[in-house]
Amino acid sequence: MAQSLDRLRESPSQTAGPYVHIGLTPNFCGIGGVYPSDLGATMVNDKTKGERIGLRIRVLDGTGTPLKDALIEIWQADADGLYNSPAELRGAADPNFFGWGRRPTDMDTGLCTFDTIKPGRVPSNDGRLMAPHITLWIVARGINLGLHTRLYFSDEEKANAGDSILARIEHRVRVPTLIAERNGDTYVFDVHLQGEKETVFFDS
Repeated sequence: MAQSLDRLRESPSQTAGPYVHIGLTPNFCGIGGVYPSDLGATMVNDKTKGERIGLRIRVLDGTGTPLKDALIEIWQADADGLYNSPAELRGAADPNFFGWGRRPTDMDTGLCTFDTIKPGRVPSNDGRLMAPHITLWIVARGINLGLHTRLYFSDEEKANAGDSILARIEHRVRVPTLIAERNGDTYVFDVHLQGEKETVFFDS
């Protein structure tokens, strides 16, 4: 006779919780001695090629309140459109540009900042050049699986208009949710998790 297994129920799903910062940004949490600095905190040096820019990113919940415990990773091409990756077969990327960054949001303001460069254009699967963009991966309390999205640049109108990914977004009215606005040398980008301004997210 088959045994009833009603007592073995699925465990509740677990969000990233506070441990994402302890494991990924220990210096930020005041835990020293693991790494000299948190991995991904620095992307450029004084020899990095390209236009230096800052990114100022906020993750907003459904009420428009910034999340103060989020963590964001970014991945981008160098100034010539090459990735710092063994999978990059088109040429050698800038050795002075890391191409990947990881930063937590500030626990008081909810702001996450990166010092990086403006990326070059890279080809899509069909060979057409995509607009300059940066890929974001976001985790935080209440997010069970990391969210993927992109950041495009407000001063790249012509490139944005011909971008194959932006053209495929079902509701074109949501394209502006992927555009970062320029303010001097800094691009400002808000990621909305819910609501009318909800950011376009992509499958992982």
